[in-house]
Amino acid sequence: MAQASSVKNLIFDLGGVILDLSVDHTLQSFSDLSGLEKKKVKELFISAPGFLEYEKGLIDDEEFRSFVRKLYNVTADDAALDASWNAMLRGIPQQKLDLLLSLKNKFNVYLLSNTNTIHLNYIHDKILLPHFQEKSLDRYFHKTYYSHLMKKRKPDADIFEQVLEENRLAPQETLFLDDNADNIAGAKALGIQTVHVVTPDVIMDYFND
Repeated sequence: MAQASSVKNLIFDLGGVILDLSVDHTLQSFSDLSGLEKKKVKELFISAPGFLEYEKGLIDDEEFRSFVRKLYNVTADDAALDASWNAMLRGIPQQKLDLLLSLKNKFNVYLLSNTNTIHLNYIHDKILLPHFQEKSLDRYFHKTYYSHLMKKRKPDADIFEQVLEENRLAPQETLFLDDNADNIAGAKALGIQTVHVVTPDVIMDYFND
């Protein structure tokens, strides 16, 4: 195993680490709905504050849908909007869930995800239940943390501090795995060990060395 022997705790991101993620699918879907070029859709996706506000639980589902309609000038119904928003969620490989269960026998294993209600409901109802007969991800972690329920999001220090404090984790004994460079930097600043997941197979390779 590649990680330092000092590691006792593992904190996993979800999208791009455990769950296969393609934001491009959502950008293309918003482009199809709105008639805007995908480049413009992406610019607005990056710059408009509503997406981050939704991840922090500062706006509810209806407010988020209204924000998207206004941002992209679309009149799509809730189902069509949700389908576009969920298009980025591409599934969870069985081998990653198996890995998590095996890691739980050796480490304290946590999930820390920047997410939202519409995405989490889709993951539960359309990915976990039909494919794995699970209603949530809880079985695969000792504890799960979701940004919209915490009213905090990565890479801000307070979200990491909450996980460390609630579970009495020493930063230097904790390894955080995420696909986002800013989130990695946020964890490093607190003394947490990190692995930047640059391709979806990184965690399989890392723990199978």
